[in-house]
Amino acid sequence: MSFTGPSMSSGGKTVRRALQFGRTYVVKPKGKHQATVVWLHGLGDNGASWSQLLETLPLPNIKWICPTAPTQPVAIFGGFPSTAWFDVGDLSEDAPDDLEGLDAAAAHVANLLSTEPADIKLGLGGFSMGAATSLYSSTCVASGKYGDGNPYPPNLSAVVGLSGWLPCAKTLNNKIQGVEEAARRAASLPILLCHGKVDDVVPYKFCEKSSQALTSAGFRDVTFKAYNGLGHYTSPEEMDEVCGWLTSKLGIEGCSS
Repeated sequence: MSFTGPSMSSGGKTVRRALQFGRTYVVKPKGKHQATVVWLHGLGDNGASWSQLLETLPLPNIKWICPTAPTQPVAIFGGFPSTAWFDVGDLSEDAPDDLEGLDAAAAHVANLLSTEPADIKLGLGGFSMGAATSLYSSTCVASGKYGDGNPYPPNLSAVVGLSGWLPCAKTLNNKIQGVEEAARRAASLPILLCHGKVDDVVPYKFCEKSSQALTSAGFRDVTFKAYNGLGHYTSPEEMDEVCGWLTSKLGIEGCSS
């Protein structure tokens, strides 16, 4: 089970730098390598569980990279350590964002993608807290920089967020609007959001408002799929949507049977 939501800011910069990311699991393409997608797990999970699911998808031309988040104290657990991409302090829309943690996670993703061949399409996706991290990274792609102002190098071709939420939504317009190059990148980056209507961990309204925030900031290719009866987990119907969408947006050869 994974939580996600607006996170609590943390002042422990020295502690943050000392944290080590966990094991990375790689699912090699069964066919021709046409795209690489980094997939981020939710709070308390690890890369292994998602790598096992992704390996079963009919996407033979995608290489999946499934990293494991650092183990760190998490405020929503009363400071108890858990694998987490950033600190989660409160599941409310007004909670402060852990910008340092988000930047560290986005930088880890960028590092994982940095050695991929130049002719390979790059994608990013995740579930719950992993989705929040992926959506935050999409804003870094558009603005061309991390939250701290340093340049963000990866050029992503697709971003997927399942049962997640967009961090730093309130400041997104300031990062994109009025900057011609940022607006162009935002308009051309495809994003898929999927969310269950009965999610009791990350409320459906979070994803709904995230979709609206992205669209109003200039992201023109946002697809939002809602699923009746779906809680805080995935479903075959949802994963079928992900497969078809990635095949289309990454321009790879069709799903295998």
